Amino acid sequence: MKKEELQSIASQLKKPEGEKGIEMANMMHETNINMTLSSIQNLHISQGDIILELGHGNAAHLEYLMEQSTHLKYYGLEMSELMFQEARQINRNYVSQKQAFFSLYEGNVIPFPDTHFNKIFTVNTLYFWKEPVAFLLEIYRVLDKKGIFSLTFAQESFMKKLPFTEFEFELYNTEKVEKLISQTLFKVIKIENQTEKIKSKTGELVDREFATIVLGK
Repeated sequence: MKKEELQSIASQLKKPEGEKGIEMANMMHETNINMTLSSIQNLHISQGDIILELGHGNAAHLEYLMEQSTHLKYYGLEMSELMFQEARQINRNYVSQKQAFFSLYEGNVIPFPDTHFNKIFTVNTLYFWKEPVAFLLEIYRVLDKKGIFSLTFAQESFMKKLPFTEFEFELYNTEKVEKLISQTLFKVIKIENQTEKIKSKTGELVDREFATIVLGK
């Protein structure tokens, strides 16, 4: 692939736009579903939880999340206007019932008051955080005193094999993420490492290693 094509893929993964953005969102949902389910499962969602997801993509996984308990409220924040619209359309029933609320944001400041959420999660967004420590502090601010934050990402050892990650991506392994966390007041509750088989862009099966780091106050 040419450099311009690789840059385009990286840009679409960061912030899907246009017709290609819809395709990318569908592909990301399918490719990342095990990572997303891991992140959600590690939240141990219970009745009445107020949940925030950062960078939800098309949010086709919301039905699974809502099945975890009753009287849940879900808030999704997204930088992509296209994904904001797609998520609202796919989940229009939850939106109309005032169970799901989607908003756009610029990716640095979380537009909610202190200690607003019981549970927060994000999948495959870490690579794009401009100021990761500052953003972790924002997440800490909006998380309830007994809240849980589930951070899921693919390991650097896998990501660096992908040609487009040299553009716009900051790659991490567990150790690097723990160093970021150590600069905040978060406490590590659990680290879960998994390996899964996924289809590469060229169609063959490859092993992807990913981690879910569960944090609390």
